Amino acid sequence: MKYGESIFDVAYLVFALVMGLLILIRGKGEASKYYGVAVLALVFGDAYHLVPRALNYFIDHDYTRDLGIGKLISSLSMTAFYMLLYLALAAIEDRIRPFEYVAACFLSVARYALCLFPQNGWADNDSPLLWSILRNIPFVALGVLVIVIYKKRCREPELKRVWLLMTLSFAFYIPVAVGAKFVPALGMLMLPKTVCYVLIIWALWRRAKRTRLDAAKITEV
Repeated sequence: MKYGESIFDVAYLVFALVMGLLILIRGKGEASKYYGVAVLALVFGDAYHLVPRALNYFIDHDYTRDLGIGKLISSLSMTAFYMLLYLALAAIEDRIRPFEYVAACFLSVARYALCLFPQNGWADNDSPLLWSILRNIPFVALGVLVIVIYKKRCREPELKRVWLLMTLSFAFYIPVAVGAKFVPALGMLMLPKTVCYVLIIWALWRRAKRTRLDAAKITEV
């Protein structure tokens, strides 16, 4: 189990890092920049959580603090990921809708603020259930907002199923965030959640590749 999970996590991090850089560097347009930064933010946060988790299997060391702080950083980076996905779609539409923008910013700030309270017990890697629920309320709300926007208005052919992948990722994430402390087996749901992120990243890369080809065709003309 430890070898399989560790190999999976490392493969995911390498894949996400490479794809994020390619999207950022090779994609054309403001939206590609947002998508590239979003993927890099995600992999940055996940690395802080997954690397200590993998090392914990093979090195005799107390990684309690590292795992807890890693979860904090991962929580912050996931929030940035969804905020950047929203900004990318706004760039594609070339329009910021004030109500949506204010709502997304408010939910992001609320999530950050709740995550930074010492009552979360990050350093001890032992977060009380109450705070697990509280800090995830604005995060789930932000996710629902972004999901609804992508489902209703995203017309990019490569991204037409991204809303569904985001929905599934939350469906796998919420039981882990709330119940894994009491039912450790729920932690296995993080694997299909990660697969959802891999598919989202692949869709973002396909879009970036298409925008590059479109830009090349325009230049040739």
